[in-house]
Amino acid sequence: MKKRTSRGGFTLVELIIVMAIIGILAGVVLVNVGPQREKANRTRAIADIKEMDSALEIYHADSGVYPSAQQGLQALFTQPNTPPVPRNWQGPYIKNRTRPPLDPWGNEYLYLSPGEHNPTSFDLYSYGADGRPGGTGKDADVVPWEE
Repeated sequence: MKKRTSRGGFTLVELIIVMAIIGILAGVVLVNVGPQREKANRTRAIADIKEMDSALEIYHADSGVYPSAQQGLQALFTQPNTPPVPRNWQGPYIKNRTRPPLDPWGNEYLYLSPGEHNPTSFDLYSYGADGRPGGTGKDADVVPWEE
């Protein structure tokens, strides 16, 4: 007679329990990471706006004017040839880039000159995750005059 030997391995019940535990842990991690990612996106948008704000102030110091709304933020990277043509353009005003950055949600930053909130200079902002004016939470606009 052959003697039965026990085989090593996992039973179906043990595998199901392990998969359930992994699923619960993954859910907990996602619930905790989601809000942090959105906070990081808003922080990055604010940092981008501050960087471009500083570059626009240097542009203004060199040129005597801010770029027009038509010239836009690209004026920080290539000298505009449409009025008002800057008299002493010393750019590019942001290093290691060839064009303005996109916001963390993949949209262009909005630039108005003269600004509605800053009529003597410019408004620079993002519409947030939804790309539309207004909104709350992750869809809230990123506007420096309210930060």
